[in-house]
Amino acid sequence: MNEREREPSPASTALDAAARKAARGDRAAFTAIVAATTQRLHRLAARITGDPGEAEDALQDGYLRAFDALVAGRFDGRAGVETWLYRIIANASLDALRARKRRRARLGDGGEEADAASPMHSPEQLAARASLRELDTWLAELPPDQRTAIVLKEIEGLSSNEVAAVMNSSVGAVEQRLVRARAALRKRSGEGE
Repeated sequence: MNEREREPSPASTALDAAARKAARGDRAAFTAIVAATTQRLHRLAARITGDPGEAEDALQDGYLRAFDALVAGRFDGRAGVETWLYRIIANASLDALRARKRRRARLGDGGEEADAASPMHSPEQLAARASLRELDTWLAELPPDQRTAIVLKEIEGLSSNEVAAVMNSSVGAVEQRLVRARAALRKRSGEGE
């Protein structure tokens, strides 16, 4: 199937205009970018990290990185603002995963102690956390690059070209990661039967 580049939507055009304003120090313009993208990017971070709390931290870290990059003139506009933000948030989420692994290694496996000490959550938050953990158990076995590719392509619905732009790799490399990830997930689902 041939993938065509999508025409810029009015929303992406508005994001590009807001990014130009934010690059000149307009904080309200950056706030508009955050408001327009938070829901999708939080979902991405939650699916990569497997934890809503870590996703929130990764999202905040990613937005700080994005704002600093805009103000410093490091956003060149070659990719759309949304694609650029996907890349930043995906990287911040992967950083959070690596930090979690380091913490667990220092704690000697666990990491669950923190959940027991956390404040009470609403039933909706607990259900969301349980669902994300279940998804995370399936995705956790994948290498980070395969996990990111499958989340962006299959869950977030990006095209292979968009995933390649987010991951800063070729479409062929993305397709290889997807094939490997799907095979690993199929094998895992077969083991459960």
